[in-house]
Amino acid sequence: MRSDVKVEQSMQEASLELEKQNLSKVLAETVKTGIIKSNLLAMFAGLALALYKDSISPFNKLPEIFFSMIGSILVIGAAGAFNNLYDRDIDSIMERTKTRPTVTGTIQAKSVLLLGTVMTIVGLGTLALATPLAALFGLLGLFFYVVPYTMWSKRRTIYNTEIGSISGAMPPLIGWAAISSDLMHPGIIGLFLFMLLWQMPHFYAIAIRRHDEYKAANVPMLPVVKGFKRTYIQTNVYLVALIAASFLFASVSTGILLVSLILSIGWFVLSIVGRKKMEIEKWAKTMFLYSLAHITILFATIIVYSFMGTFFKL
Repeated sequence: MRSDVKVEQSMQEASLELEKQNLSKVLAETVKTGIIKSNLLAMFAGLALALYKDSISPFNKLPEIFFSMIGSILVIGAAGAFNNLYDRDIDSIMERTKTRPTVTGTIQAKSVLLLGTVMTIVGLGTLALATPLAALFGLLGLFFYVVPYTMWSKRRTIYNTEIGSISGAMPPLIGWAAISSDLMHPGIIGLFLFMLLWQMPHFYAIAIRRHDEYKAANVPMLPVVKGFKRTYIQTNVYLVALIAASFLFASVSTGILLVSLILSIGWFVLSIVGRKKMEIEKWAKTMFLYSLAHITILFATIIVYSFMGTFFKL
């Protein structure tokens, strides 16, 4: 009898553990944890650069660092939840999004709305504990992602990527504003412009790879409406602008400037040479993968350089 009881208890514990894992997975997919992680890297790049600029020890700003991190996680997660909620109809058509919990009904619309609302309120409040300016940028990022991008431009214009990029460029501003109120410094202007411009080649590559899915969902991405040639030309225009934006880092660090230039010039060369040697789908995949390495290496460089430089300056 005792063995039967133990077996039943084990089965119940396993069932509860499975439910917890499923709930965790559903919540992670609803708030888009992948996007949260990538944007946190951008936020920390802005924060670290501000500490370096003002020669402030991170230990003197631990509350601001903590509040900006938690607040950013919540606000970015809220944006993802609202986006999933609004896009249920087109997500159900696209292969890469049709299994999202908001599409399958694993999580109810009312629950997503409540989750996004609570995360927004708590997230903005937490950012305000860092600084009111950080909370303002958090609010602007959330607003641009949900209203001008998700609810309006995504389904209406080929410039939806450009409009959405405004929201994607807010995390560095949040991190910077948690430490400094100097918004005219070339360092943060460069970081903002870099994040803004980087998103077009990155998302154009995704749009080419998912061309048929976007077309089926009637989402007017640039390659769907204007074709691959126009997308290729526009990609290169933004890459040239990205190279030019790198020079804004000159006032901060020659090392960061060089890393930015090498990465950006390498991306441009890859685009030109790669397109001559590859089919469009392979070119787009290569460009997409390079874009991830590009932004990760650059932001990691900024964070490491800034923290090390801050300690050496103290």
